[in-house]
Amino acid sequence: MHHTSSLEISASAYSQNIAFIRSRIGSKPLISAVVKGNAYGHGIAQLVPIAEQAGVQHFSTFSSDEAREVLASSTQSNEIMIMGMLHLEEIPDLIQLGIQFFVFDYERLEKAIEAAKSLEKKAKIHVEVETGFRRTGFEWEDREKLLKLLQNNESNLELKGLCTHFAGAESAQNHPRIQEQIDLFEKFRIFFAENKIEFERLHTACSAATLLFPETHLDLVRIGISGYGFWPTRETFELIKSQLPPENRNPLKRLLTWKTQIMSLKQVKSGEFVGYGKSFQASEDMTLAIIPVGYSHGYGRNLSNNGRVLIAGEYCPVIGTVNMNAVAVDVSQLAEIRAGDEVVLIGNQGKNEITVASFAETSDLINYEMLTRLPAQIPRKIVD
Repeated sequence: MHHTSSLEISASAYSQNIAFIRSRIGSKPLISAVVKGNAYGHGIAQLVPIAEQAGVQHFSTFSSDEAREVLASSTQSNEIMIMGMLHLEEIPDLIQLGIQFFVFDYERLEKAIEAAKSLEKKAKIHVEVETGFRRTGFEWEDREKLLKLLQNNESNLELKGLCTHFAGAESAQNHPRIQEQIDLFEKFRIFFAENKIEFERLHTACSAATLLFPETHLDLVRIGISGYGFWPTRETFELIKSQLPPENRNPLKRLLTWKTQIMSLKQVKSGEFVGYGKSFQASEDMTLAIIPVGYSHGYGRNLSNNGRVLIAGEYCPVIGTVNMNAVAVDVSQLAEIRAGDEVVLIGNQGKNEITVASFAETSDLINYEMLTRLPAQIPRKIVD
């Protein structure tokens, strides 16, 4: 089957990124590859074998459907952890499959205990505590009730982790708040330790915390955006660039290249309008290339008269309004251009490059949003 565009995912780039993270955290902490949002748009089915090849044996998902996709894509005996959504009625099945999951409220914890008793098989849980993110997690004031539930049901629970989530470690303005979260998490740790509740692992760090707060490395780090070759924010990079070796100032390597091809060519005369409405009027005779990618494919409508692509190694500007399935670009400066020629939407061609960062900035999106908007139906191919 032919498609209008395709994504190439670099295995060697991912391996380099994991090696860089390992160089920052040392040998002790386990690296968990965060693959929520279809592996940040890269594709769970493609990312899991790449991660396994890079030595990763732990995967974090947001939801149970993602966890099942990791399980189906894995060729090894990996640990899989659900950090967010699951349906209470599927807890028995998750326990049977050995899939781990966060518990952050009493309803889920009690359901896990009930299912574990019925199955006579321990539920593998991570107890999430609220330290200041204000989304999910057991409150400090509820620690005694939580403690009793854990103590009374030790035979039904495998306490895989004690964890929390930071509220914006990628931004320096949030760092006082992050430090308060670190301090409160330590209070939770001490409370449980004093009451003889032991967790297999302590974990708090996302990509930004891993890079900026060494004290958060603990037993496991949850690596998302940096594994895919991106700094959580420009500010994160600025905060640590002085620590990077002069010969390698940007050790994170992008995995993703997005390609399509010219569908057809169109001659436009001076004074004619292009596409829907009157957003662009030619000021001279032009040659346009029609590209079979539009906002339904993740190429945002806000790139109208604003985006650019690479053709024959040259930057070509988007002309007129981005349609649902197509976009026009100006190729007047190019010689011997024809239908079927390669078009790079994100990536390198010749000496030039369109980065995800520049694409995201042009479309007024953050890297995370732009990547996860890439439709799952775009074919993804693993390359070296």
